[in-house]
Amino acid sequence: MTDAVERALAEITFSPDGLVAAVAQQYDSGEVLMVAWMNRDAVRVTLEEGRVCYWSRSRQSLWRKGETSGQTQYLREMRLDCDGDTVLLLVDQHGVACHTGRPNCFFRSWRGAGWEVIAEPEIAPETLYPQAAAERGPQ
Repeated sequence: MTDAVERALAEITFSPDGLVAAVAQQYDSGEVLMVAWMNRDAVRVTLEEGRVCYWSRSRQSLWRKGETSGQTQYLREMRLDCDGDTVLLLVDQHGVACHTGRPNCFFRSWRGAGWEVIAEPEIAPETLYPQAAAERGPQ
């Protein structure tokens, strides 16, 4: 599979900082779940393992979706846009996709005069990320 993965990587136009935008969409419903970034290694891992891996710009490291929260994404299909600079990941999302505990990251809608929350959390972020909650301490 390495040759095939290398051919796939050769077709992707990574930005000067080595990243490509990645849109994650639920494969069966079409729901857009999130947008993140991938570098060459993240794309390689995703194609080789079938579990979606992204590049965390804040941590400057690879992260497999769900490694902390348990809310995993499995790749069904990867598509490349016409310019080669954005990938569409058709995924099978297990659990919620957003770190806020919502099904997707697009839970605010502009409603004339302001942003309205249109989806409440399905699971508390402290439940998804108990280590982060412990490090923050009592609020």
